[in-house]
Amino acid sequence: MNVVVLLAPGFEELEAVTIVDVLRRAGISVLLAGIADPPIVGGHGIKLMSDISIDDVKAYDALVLPGGNPGYLNLERDQRVLRLIRAAYEAGKYVAAICAAPHVLGVAGIMEGATATCYPGLEIPGAQRVEEERVVRQGKIITSQGPGTAMDFALDLVEVLTTRENEREVRKALLV
Repeated sequence: MNVVVLLAPGFEELEAVTIVDVLRRAGISVLLAGIADPPIVGGHGIKLMSDISIDDVKAYDALVLPGGNPGYLNLERDQRVLRLIRAAYEAGKYVAAICAAPHVLGVAGIMEGATATCYPGLEIPGAQRVEEERVVRQGKIITSQGPGTAMDFALDLVEVLTTRENEREVRKALLV
């Protein structure tokens, strides 16, 4: 499995690093695709190097968007991001977003009639937002609430992208 994690200036560091770390521990290939030149600075001043530019994204099985403010705003203002989300969705690939990033999925137009979750106080255009679930999976769209749910979100991705057994092994190794 190949996963692309989109990085925009102002991303939520805890979410991005947790997602990448957990997926790689599970044996999943992960590329960080930046919408800006590296290093990309997160919302709390931590810098990450992207592996590739969003313009070089090719083959992948899942597209993942960390949240953060202004990270999610930078994602939704970038037409390349919106096109990539729509293309992934239309191709039947997994599209996952956490924190404020499910809002970006709504802006991209793929959330009509979906049930999803996101950071409290935000809405997801087109979707019915649920507050009581840490991770919501509807078809190939996966959403989660924020930094405190990043581990649950990443482990859910491991399960859908590999196997339940692999998810259990990673969970056990992480003492979760």
